[in-house]
Amino acid sequence: MFLGDTEIYWRLSNLYFWFFALLGGLLPYWSLYLQEQGFSYLQIATLMATIQLTKIVAPSLWGHLGDRAGQRVRLVRLGAITGSLFFAGVFLEPGFYGLLLVMLAFTFFWNAILPLYEVITLRSLGKQRDRYGKVRLWGSVGFIGAVAGVGLILEWVSIQWLPWLLVPVFIGIVVSVFLLPAEQGERKPPAPKGSLRAIVTHPAVVAFFLMNFLLQVSHGAYYTFFSIHLEQHGYGNLAIGLLWSLGVISEIGLFLVMHRLTRHFTVRQIVIGSLVLTMIRWALIAELTDFLPVLLFAQLLHAASYGALHAVSVQYVQGFFGKHHHGQGQALYSGLTFGAGGALGAWLSGVLVEGFSTSVAFWGGAVAMAIAIAITARGLSAPPEPYSG
Repeated sequence: MFLGDTEIYWRLSNLYFWFFALLGGLLPYWSLYLQEQGFSYLQIATLMATIQLTKIVAPSLWGHLGDRAGQRVRLVRLGAITGSLFFAGVFLEPGFYGLLLVMLAFTFFWNAILPLYEVITLRSLGKQRDRYGKVRLWGSVGFIGAVAGVGLILEWVSIQWLPWLLVPVFIGIVVSVFLLPAEQGERKPPAPKGSLRAIVTHPAVVAFFLMNFLLQVSHGAYYTFFSIHLEQHGYGNLAIGLLWSLGVISEIGLFLVMHRLTRHFTVRQIVIGSLVLTMIRWALIAELTDFLPVLLFAQLLHAASYGALHAVSVQYVQGFFGKHHHGQGQALYSGLTFGAGGALGAWLSGVLVEGFSTSVAFWGGAVAMAIAIAITARGLSAPPEPYSG
């Protein structure tokens, strides 16, 4: 373990803050920016899907390199700097296919950061892994600050200025990755032959990945069209930003009490309960968007649909994949769920919006959750105790 004191705790939190601040500037407003650029709904869905698509390959590649070389901090720095440089291609206004290439290149390096950083954080916390939520919540704070700040500015300037508003966030990210000291290049001992295959074919692990895959499919409409859906119902940019922020505020509250929930409820109970609440959330957004109190409640359910399920999933991966395959486990979690599931969900939501409406796309998410509940109830079980090294 190379981290552990109070100063390093804040340094760990710092990168989460800036990383998720960028997502706070992108996710709520990027679809509105693309709409203003004149792209169709299906083109918007395709471009938004690239944010998730490269997660299928990039985290596995970078996770493998991190496990082999033990130089995860250096890889995080490489991903942050190179990804930022590729994003600058947006300023050239390259059209649909050019922007598609820019987004693919940007996200290939960008999506290397978080899975590597999750391993760095959990290894740094060691036996104090229950403090993960308190470190990770600063990502939520960064997300909220960016959503509210960008939304407020966009009340005064055109959405066309969005890429420029993100420049200070990129600078913050690049600075923060150099606040962490590099590791000593510790290499892991050879893993037992066939051990990774045994893990990924375990019935509980298969159920875990299927559940998370469907969870991210269901989020496709949310991450791609929630802002457009709200705009269609008469909400302005600031209101849209505040509604996104409310979801993340609920996530922060969840992270603060997650360690208490795990003492009173099993993994299975937390997951099934969260999936049911997520299904309800998509149905409410689909049908009752005009009723602000109902919409506020639906956004508070983000504590379940992201906060609880992500917190459980990170430790689930740590428990099942262990020390030998932790990096690859986090990469598979990111790639198969956020990557494949998120990209498919974004594209399918584009098809549904193009053919029907944004409400139908959210109903599609509710159907995905119903299937996930059935799979979880049948196949999910608690993971082994995670390693502490």
